[in-house]
Amino acid sequence: MATMKVSVLWIGILIGLVFGNWADGFEEILSFNETAMSSLDSAHMEAFAASKAASASNVLMVGLTLIQGAGAKGAVCTDGTLPGYHWHQGYGSGANSWLIHLEGGAWCNNVRTCVYRKKSGRGSSAYMEKEIAFTGILSNKAEYNPDFYNWNRIKLRYCDGASFSGDSENQAAQLQFRGQRIWLAAMEEFMSKGMRSAKQALLSGCSAGGLASILHCDEFRGLFSGNTKVKCLSDAGMFLDVADVSGGHTIRKVFGGVVGLQGLKNTLPSFCTNHLDPTSCFFPQNLVAKIQTPLFILNTAYDSWQIQSSLAPTSADPSGYWHDCRLNHTACSPAQIQFLQGFRNEMLNAINRFSLSKQNGLFINSCFAHCQSERQDTWFADNSPVIGNKAIARAVGDWYFDRTSVKAIDCPYPCDKSCHHLVFRQA
Repeated sequence: MATMKVSVLWIGILIGLVFGNWADGFEEILSFNETAMSSLDSAHMEAFAASKAASASNVLMVGLTLIQGAGAKGAVCTDGTLPGYHWHQGYGSGANSWLIHLEGGAWCNNVRTCVYRKKSGRGSSAYMEKEIAFTGILSNKAEYNPDFYNWNRIKLRYCDGASFSGDSENQAAQLQFRGQRIWLAAMEEFMSKGMRSAKQALLSGCSAGGLASILHCDEFRGLFSGNTKVKCLSDAGMFLDVADVSGGHTIRKVFGGVVGLQGLKNTLPSFCTNHLDPTSCFFPQNLVAKIQTPLFILNTAYDSWQIQSSLAPTSADPSGYWHDCRLNHTACSPAQIQFLQGFRNEMLNAINRFSLSKQNGLFINSCFAHCQSERQDTWFADNSPVIGNKAIARAVGDWYFDRTSVKAIDCPYPCDKSCHHLVFRQA
């Protein structure tokens, strides 16, 4: 079996990646320190893996630009530094088309975790990479990104810890929670750079950025005249309000902390907060059916991040019964697989009303993964995951350009042999 080995130190976690072709698709093995599991962000790891995997192909590297006028607006990262983005200009037929991709990276839900983020690129532009690889939906090559390769493509960095939605501060801890202001300052910046005259626009995002693309979708459409084609894409952003393996609500407690600490009550969609509590309105299952702008949901039915951090976190599994299954789906017992099939059913129920709208799109594949649009191997490659022989890039393109309706829902695990599963191995 041909393998490629890579390692990186990120916030105290040594990650080793091994790529290999397995019988039921592709598995990527990531080793980590179990004590750091709560800090593990699959979105960051996968973006790293994508950049490394593409390095041999002379992948496009794009430099960081700080939003110089943001400070005067109070639109700053958690530590008070300026927010930033990476922009590769469009050309030819894509010169007046804009794709804005919102970075992911989990959330901080208390003072301790927010202070911790100040020493990383998720809380400070001082720690952001000066240039990053543009792969997958951000690629500039038609053979890797057939529909968006020559658009203006921007990756907006995530440094607020609340999916670009907070607006408060904690002066005692010197913490700024200004995600909403960062969003507004960034949109103003992009409009001034030419997005104001866009003929086509797509707001996308991965993980916490995928949630942000839902939260800000209608706001994004409101920036343009009626002559601009505007749609949104959420990748791995369908975080579900479900019980964990102990019967508790781990993810709801996390989201409740984010909403309360970072002052989201007044920034969340009013169509939701006028009848539900603010924490419920941070869950996309309570939002997607009422988003007016065309929206595409790209998600795995067995999201790796949600399995590890929401469904079966160590705090909900003191006996360690879920330890092996949490890291490797092939180690799950029949009873555990049945529980995960129940999670898939919750996912399908959450998008049922949303799926009835003709303008919306879906690609729900039965893989153990997290974030598939920014990685080249999952977005568009010879062995990419498919549903009905259609890769993700083709599905999103067909939906965006109205070539055909796309409502693709995979059969339950283990039927899909095209998956690129994530497997975690304790170091």
